[in-house]
Amino acid sequence: MRSFLLVLLLALAGCVSAPPPPPPPPPYAEATMQAQALAAQHAHLRGTERRANGEAIERLLAGLDDATLARDAARLPADDPLYAFAGRALLRRGLALPHPFARREADFGSAQRPPAAADGYRPPLQVAVLLPLSGPQAPAAAAVRDGYLSGYYGETRRRPRLRFYDTTPGVATALARASADGNDFAVGPLLREDVDAVFADDPPLPLLALNRGEHSPTPGSAAFSLSPEDEGISLALALIERGRRHVLLIAGSEDAQRRTAHAAETLLRQRGAQVTRLPASPTLASALAALTPAPDAVLLVLKGAQARSVVPQLALANLGTLPRYASSQITQGTGKPSEDMALDGTLFPTEPWLVEPVAGLPSQAAAATQVATAKGPAARLFAFGLDAWRLTGYLQHLALQPNATLQGATGHLQLDGFGNVLRRPAWSQFRGGRPLPLPDDAP
Repeated sequence: MRSFLLVLLLALAGCVSAPPPPPPPPPYAEATMQAQALAAQHAHLRGTERRANGEAIERLLAGLDDATLARDAARLPADDPLYAFAGRALLRRGLALPHPFARREADFGSAQRPPAAADGYRPPLQVAVLLPLSGPQAPAAAAVRDGYLSGYYGETRRRPRLRFYDTTPGVATALARASADGNDFAVGPLLREDVDAVFADDPPLPLLALNRGEHSPTPGSAAFSLSPEDEGISLALALIERGRRHVLLIAGSEDAQRRTAHAAETLLRQRGAQVTRLPASPTLASALAALTPAPDAVLLVLKGAQARSVVPQLALANLGTLPRYASSQITQGTGKPSEDMALDGTLFPTEPWLVEPVAGLPSQAAAATQVATAKGPAARLFAFGLDAWRLTGYLQHLALQPNATLQGATGHLQLDGFGNVLRRPAWSQFRGGRPLPLPDDAP
């Protein structure tokens, strides 16, 4: 009888169903899934709706820590609409891509070119350079042109044939002529409105635009820019990477200053930092005295003369010992160490070619003996032209190698999934009233 009851109990126990296993964790973070839903419709949006949608995606991804962003990006296929956004966020943070962006081998007009060299150098056969060679923008175009030609003639390997086209009479006419003349690639245009006009339609040639506007580059083309927004992002990332959580931002009122400050403030807030923004006005001293809570870093988006007047006010408000960052505009109006000692300790992004030799490029000192545009205020655009040449030969390499980087005159260059060249600048610091370069791992 006892054995019968035991068997019965065992049988009844077998009829009791085991509790269901817990559901598996979601494959992505909640913010990633929200961003994925927005990215799925991004290609179908236009104008302000598309811009707002892109900003919402970036805001969601900015809230992820590095490990979560890297994990979720690795799970996304290359053709997932979100991967281009996630990959760009990784590159901006200096993190590696888990796999290449979705691109075609023939992008950037490379189908008819000879094979690439061992380092990836594979220039076009014939290049049209589209610049405003006449009119009010001609001086800026001349600096870019001189930098481009300096890099071109410094290359000892195969070089493409070059032909220059003036875009001042009309960029559409210049581009049509360039296509009819048999060019297989174009560099330019330089003006934002011309870049927008070109990318609003499908251009007849693959090109490297030398500015960035509202429209993303068309497939097979790219855009390279020294935009104030890019600098603001670099400044924000430097502060975030050093753990700064409450930033005092003092900015001027010029257009470039507003754009730099807005980009920096937006990214800082997206990453969870507090930002107190003050204008460089006569009432700054009283605003600093009433500042609460105390910041842990200062960001100045000012020219040199403005910064020299603000830094002593920071010291009077007991903020003079805080880490102090500035936009590259701080070098405008400097050059007298006895006056610029007031800026000592200030860190700012810069183009490496302006402060030290860059491998494979002529030095600034050597270039300045040849052309006037390689020195003074034009030197930054000269460096930009140098990099436009380098990108002409290495664009396909950057496109097809997921973590390829090009050391250029303006910084470390990479290509994101939208065809935009991302730039991580070098850094300098005022010491003894002089801007001196910092090591690569600074600031």
